[in-house]
Parts: sequence; C-alpha cells; structure tokens
Amino acid sequence: MDLENRIQALEDDRAVRDLKARYLRAADGKDIETMRGCFTERALIEFDGFPRFESREPFIEIYQQIACVPGIFDIHHGANGVVCFENENRATGQWSLLFHNINLQARTLTQMGVEYDDVFHKDGAGKWRISETRSRRTSALVHRVDDSGKPLVTVMGEMQGAFGA
Repeated sequence: MDLENRIQALEDDRAVRDLKARYLRAADGKDIETMRGCFTERALIEFDGFPRFESREPFIEIYQQIACVPGIFDIHHGANGVVCFENENRATGQWSLLFHNINLQARTLTQMGVEYDDVFHKDGAGKWRISETRSRRTSALVHRVDDSGKPLVTVMGEMQGAFGA
C-alpha cells in the first residue's frame, strides 16, 4: 500500500470512529438533526428491546417520543471500537456501550452493558454514515427509587422485554 492509500485509510478510520462518537453524543444531547445525519436514509436499525426499523425516520420518531422528553437523562459511553474496512466505501465496527438512564417520571435508574455491530458506508461525497446498526444487551441493573429516595434493585443481570417497560 502506498503512502497516499495509507493516509486515506487512517483518515477513513478516524472518520468512522468520529461518526460513532457523534451519534452517541447526539443521543445524549437529544440532537435530532445530528443524529439523523449519522444514518443513511434507508439504514437498518435493530436494537435489542426495540422494534426493527428499515429506515432512519421511524427510528428518529420513536427516539423523540421516548428520549426527548422532560425528566429523561441519558449517557451513552462507547468504547473498545474495532473497525474493519471491507473496501474503500464499506466498513464494519464493533463497540461496547455503557448506557445509563435516569427517568424521573418512572423513578428509575437504569444501567446496561450493550454490544453494537455496525456497518458504515461512504457516500459519493466522501462522507461516512451508518447503514446498519444492531445492538444486544449484555447486562442490566435497574433501580426503582421510592418516595423517600431509597433505590431498590428490580433487575440485576439480564433485562427482558422492551426497554423502559
């Protein structure tokens, strides 16, 4: 591989990693337009505990309904990214996620371990976007907080069913 191709490979790797970070930060900041821009229009989105989405707009709508409301505070802390390039316009990535949620209305504190498997595509303008993303929950810890402020563990280990149910 010549120097020009090596530099392009490093730039593409950085762009994919920045894209994933931008998506996670947009989720934390409830930044819908940035989140929308992270996905291809026909992105496949399959998150454990959520319905399957075959395009980004229905996912964005559901996200707005459950996360962009008063009293919901989220932290998506992604780490351990591994990116592999299949060719100059397609890459795959795996990421570990520590998710933390505070839901004031439900009076719950939720922490989950999650693993992502993603596919990224570079468009004709040279911009990387998420074209497929799948997640599976690996662990969960949910506390329900009583009226006195005392937390009680309600889930420890595996979380069953839909998120927030």
